[in-house]
Amino acid sequence: MLVIPRATEKTYGQQAKNTYVFYVPENGSKQAIRKAVEEQFNVTVKDIRVLTRKGKSIRYSKGKHAYPGTTFRRDKKLAYVTLKDGDKIKVFDDSNEGEEKSSKSSSSRTRAEASDSKNQKKKETKETKKTEKKGEK
Repeated sequence: MLVIPRATEKTYGQQAKNTYVFYVPENGSKQAIRKAVEEQFNVTVKDIRVLTRKGKSIRYSKGKHAYPGTTFRRDKKLAYVTLKDGDKIKVFDDSNEGEEKSSKSSSSRTRAEASDSKNQKKKETKETKKTEKKGEK
């Protein structure tokens, strides 16, 4: 069974309570979810709360004169998993997030510096062309 971590602001807030949120298959039981989380992340599960979110109804039309109808998006099953004190899951670790942000910002700085140097070169070439034209007259 594959459990997928859910990365949202709400789930990051749940980390203070040592609770992590996962998307799980709709047919997964609490026991199967517990086993999957323990195997995938090498942690000890203390408690599991499971909920199913019903899919939203979506309107559709099959053309200008056809009768419109409704269909539904898929249901989603979430598992709130509370871990034993001291256990953490690295997927949700804040230190990893900070490192990613710093590396992204440094790469964006290098891009900005590169674009600035290109713009500066363009200005220099325009100025040299203007001076050459003035010299010809």
